Amino acid sequence: MPWRRWLTRWISSSVAWERRAGRPGSKEAFVHADYTLVVDTALTGKRLGAQHMLVVSAMGANAHSPFFYNRVKGEMEAALIEQDWPRLTIARPSMLSGEREKKRANETFLAPLFRLLPGNWKSIAARDVAIALLAEALSPTHEGVRILSSSELRERPARQAE
Repeated sequence: MPWRRWLTRWISSSVAWERRAGRPGSKEAFVHADYTLVVDTALTGKRLGAQHMLVVSAMGANAHSPFFYNRVKGEMEAALIEQDWPRLTIARPSMLSGEREKKRANETFLAPLFRLLPGNWKSIAARDVAIALLAEALSPTHEGVRILSSSELRERPARQAE
């Protein structure tokens, strides 16, 4: 399909731009990856006829947060909501656990603590988030915006296994 070729080229050029957007780990690179690419890709998908957008954000996402990470995630969510999707699912996991290409110092240090925390604060496996979002994509349970907390994301794979 021609749109797939176009989308592949667009994503490839976006990734190439990402490499020039700033040094890895910089605020500019983070905004580009977690705001610009997400919002632009969503808009492109909607223009091509997509009816359901699913995105991984973060617990504590808030466009007015004094914390940079949470503020960017909140701004990304607000931009997606403004796109007026028929169905928009926003996953807000706590700290993600699982294999990473690069280990982050604060996550390595905090990971054991987050496994012990209760409810929404407890870390969640990236695999469980993916399973929950796949289940939501295959059988959506809502119209409009749905925000899934870390606890809800954790419950969905457990229900699938039953």
